[in-house]
Amino acid sequence: MERIRETVRDFRDLPYLEDTFMGVIDEATMETSVLSFLRSVRFIRNSGAADDSFEKEVSKILTREKATFQSYILRFQREDLCPNKCGTMLQRLMWCSDCVQDNYVCRKSRDCGVRHINVHEKEDLVLDCELNWHKLSQGLTYYSFYRVWGSNSETLLYKGKWPTLTKPLVRPEDAGDYRCELGIERSGPATVIHFEVTVLPQRIFGEITSKSSTFVTQPSTTETQSPTIRTQSPAIGTEAEEIWGDLSPTLRPSECSNPKNVQTGLLIGLLLWSFLLLILGFVTGILCFRSGMVVDSIKSRYHTEMAAAPRDQAP
Repeated sequence: MERIRETVRDFRDLPYLEDTFMGVIDEATMETSVLSFLRSVRFIRNSGAADDSFEKEVSKILTREKATFQSYILRFQREDLCPNKCGTMLQRLMWCSDCVQDNYVCRKSRDCGVRHINVHEKEDLVLDCELNWHKLSQGLTYYSFYRVWGSNSETLLYKGKWPTLTKPLVRPEDAGDYRCELGIERSGPATVIHFEVTVLPQRIFGEITSKSSTFVTQPSTTETQSPTIRTQSPAIGTEAEEIWGDLSPTLRPSECSNPKNVQTGLLIGLLLWSFLLLILGFVTGILCFRSGMVVDSIKSRYHTEMAAAPRDQAP
């Protein structure tokens, strides 16, 4: 048993990770390691080994589990440790020295770059501030969207839990610079994303439909709007009206159907009715022809019976 105790004590020594191992592990990797170890213990228990063979088998399996654990650690540190490419992330990890969980600070550049967005006039502008690691981070607070007018001038458009902001039916004056920040419980924002919006000329469509739901908030509010409210156009302040203008999704008369399309529809309707009348005439002719044949057959049979009747009554 001393050999087994020695193998267990050596489990904490990771010679292949001395230069890179940070002494932390996430919950998912820890659960994978525990399940692998339990499978090995179950195998030892069911093997039926005893005495020296049991000791050798246990030592062999523990050594193998140690190598497996090292591979899990390497994969975690290479792929899952601090997955954020930018910004500040609070990742929930476990410290191997005392098995205590705490938030590990992954600090990288807060500026997550500039996104260039091209949108056609009278279509929906969508500003998306969510990154793939935001849902994994701890301690995040609110998304804040700003309209940037100059180096020292900006207007708060929305602050809340939703990571996207939608502006329906954009106009040329909506082009310009925007900024989104995601707050964090500690000092400073977690991420900052800049948007450069260009409004292109309106597309030529027979009918324009809204591509996404409306999401508009008052500049002064900090409450999160519910998903059902996002499809409506709530009242906004004077300042927001100057920024966004008329947010009504109602189409203007110029956006109605083209007169040429109406004429084409009428022509197609006339052709369909003409084709239907032609089919009805053809069916009626067939029925009349067949009814004439039936009448002639009845008359012929009647004359035959009348001619045969005197012969049947002769003595």
